[in-house]
Amino acid sequence: MVDAAAQQVNLTERLQSGVASPLHGVEHYENFPVASWLMPARLRPAVIAIYRFARHADDIADEGDASDEARLTALAELEADIRLARAGNVPRSTWVAELMPHVTAHQLDWSRFEALLSAFKQDVKTHRYPDVDTLLDYCSRSADPVGQLVLALSGQLTDENRALSDQICSALQLINFLQDAAIDWRRGRLYLPQESLARHGLGEADVEQAAARHQAGQALRDCIAKEAQRAQTMLARGAPLASRTGGRLGWELRAIVAGGQRILRKLAAGGHDPFARRPAIGRQDALPLALAIAKLAIRPAAAPLPDLAQPPTHPHR
Repeated sequence: MVDAAAQQVNLTERLQSGVASPLHGVEHYENFPVASWLMPARLRPAVIAIYRFARHADDIADEGDASDEARLTALAELEADIRLARAGNVPRSTWVAELMPHVTAHQLDWSRFEALLSAFKQDVKTHRYPDVDTLLDYCSRSADPVGQLVLALSGQLTDENRALSDQICSALQLINFLQDAAIDWRRGRLYLPQESLARHGLGEADVEQAAARHQAGQALRDCIAKEAQRAQTMLARGAPLASRTGGRLGWELRAIVAGGQRILRKLAAGGHDPFARRPAIGRQDALPLALAIAKLAIRPAAAPLPDLAQPPTHPHR
């Protein structure tokens, strides 16, 4: 998107007046463009309604100081509202009610919204993941349904496109876990798979030490680098989806892939140490993002993402 990186739409800023949940009062930050001007205009209202629902449910699971019981009760109420909507009845929740005309008009599958709620309920109850497979199972419900819904809205939800979209969405979720490792740890959550930590001779005490010192040790940074490489590979696998969908949606997808790539590049530049500094996209990234998007457009099927696995030699000096 030429100059689009500077105009990416932050979901919180666009929808702040209507997105806030009664259970949250914490500001959010988003890395990736959502319902930006690159999306076809006819799809934007539906995309915004989907993200409003997902953001609200995520807020219930994550934000504020509500008890786990209160969070699970609120999520169960959303599930009940989806059952009402599925049956053609009026739901109590504004967020579910706003979905109904779009679900009907585009013949969307309510089960994808239920999958999201399943993941958010898991957020409340599950704070550790033994291996990559269990983490990716979570991603398949926390992230992948959104991409599937956007493809369905555009009439391009084929098996092949879904597989590519799932790669992108899960990669973005993994990137967010790496980016927010310090934040999540303070919330009592750890999304680095236990098997990955063990493979590098690490335990939770090493993560606690990194959080306390605001600096990860070399072994932990190596572990994070390995997980970043996994996310990078998944982004590369999914990148051809942009050329398959084409049009404005294709450009939006290139922007999303470039955003994930940029975060990985910043993570690598910081020595793969999100405990020292959380990598984030800012206005200064507009030009590099625009160039990355153009590169993805020029080489859609053979544009492997750059090797981001090697940190600087002395990242903390």
